[in-house]
Amino acid sequence: MLAADPALRVRAVGDLYRLLLNQEQVFPASAPAALVLARLLDDPRTLAETVWEHRAGQRSLRAELLNWLASFADITRLAGEDGVGTAQALAAARAARPVLHVRIADFCDDDDLRVREAALATTALLLADPALAPSIPRYAPAVRKILAVSVDSYYRWIARERLAAWGEDVTGLVAAEKDRREALDRAWALAEDPWGEGQEQVIRWLEEQPEDTAAEERMGRQREKWTGPIPAAPYKPAPEPPVAAPGSEAGYCGPWRIAREEERAEWTFTPYVGVGPVHFGMTLEEITSVLGERPAFSSYSDHGEDRQLNYADFAENGIRALFRDGRLGCVAVNALTGPQVRLDAVPLTGCAPARVEDWLVHRTVRPSSLRYSVAGDPVFADLGLAIRSQRAGDTALTRPLFLLHSWLDLWHSLPSGEWDFV
Repeated sequence: MLAADPALRVRAVGDLYRLLLNQEQVFPASAPAALVLARLLDDPRTLAETVWEHRAGQRSLRAELLNWLASFADITRLAGEDGVGTAQALAAARAARPVLHVRIADFCDDDDLRVREAALATTALLLADPALAPSIPRYAPAVRKILAVSVDSYYRWIARERLAAWGEDVTGLVAAEKDRREALDRAWALAEDPWGEGQEQVIRWLEEQPEDTAAEERMGRQREKWTGPIPAAPYKPAPEPPVAAPGSEAGYCGPWRIAREEERAEWTFTPYVGVGPVHFGMTLEEITSVLGERPAFSSYSDHGEDRQLNYADFAENGIRALFRDGRLGCVAVNALTGPQVRLDAVPLTGCAPARVEDWLVHRTVRPSSLRYSVAGDPVFADLGLAIRSQRAGDTALTRPLFLLHSWLDLWHSLPSGEWDFV
């Protein structure tokens, strides 16, 4: 957390989210980690600023640690029947709330607005603890005055949700948020209409709007869009798991040669951490070292005086490493020659795309996790996994992509060279 290298700090914070929080779950290590982070907040090294994963703008490490604590506090207030972790882990997480409140209280008046907002957001969520309820009148005015008008949509949601829970009138806040969203929707619709009158003016207006600093994927669960329980889906038997293509006949050396099972390396992956021996956030040099292979081809693009690495192909290992700001953010596994990456012992590489998609859709427990790219590729947000197709002669085989949150929008994230694999 306190490393001098900003890239190491970004990776460490990313690991906090990926390893210690889930959408609806805390783990045995989550509460101890929260207590340690709270102790670090007043360390001067947390004042270092940088850009964090899938979050707009720069902010200090202190503000980002408070954001993680807000996500932790958000999850701890979920009722047990909502699927939160084991009873013991949840009890430990809730027991930590009074201690965290004491450690965070001083930062609610911090001179740095982003630290102040993050501390208030965390505090508002911690006050769900019945033992802290007497402190609600002290913080409610600041929640309304600061959080409810933040440029961060997550903070605004926390303000409305918590103020309503405290019995305060939020009619005006709800109406203001609705007006804000409708105005933005109208503006974006006009901005994308090439024949729309006033398009140039609305584009300028959109450019002047403050950028929403909320993370794309929140670890806490936002209930605002939930209007009632989701009806149970009719029972459907699980589809047969996919199987990998058997591979080309021995001796075949044509352009569409498919590696046989015994020729493929066996890799596993941890969502949002890494796949096989490579971890997200690595540099090209680090990947070259762990793979024991130099890239056969590297693609760069020029941005003014800067030359940025787009991707590097490792032919012997059968993968493509894709980069942003010099750090690994996506791994594409070659359908013909790449390693066999498994999920629950089921192969993902070199299979019939429809069978992999059916199996993953049945396995995914959260409907909101599934999305599709503009090319029709299924993307599973809870796994950081996209399934693309790659041609093998007259056959299409799966080319799995393992991604960070900020890469889930394939159309805007993948370089043009990646779309050549069709």
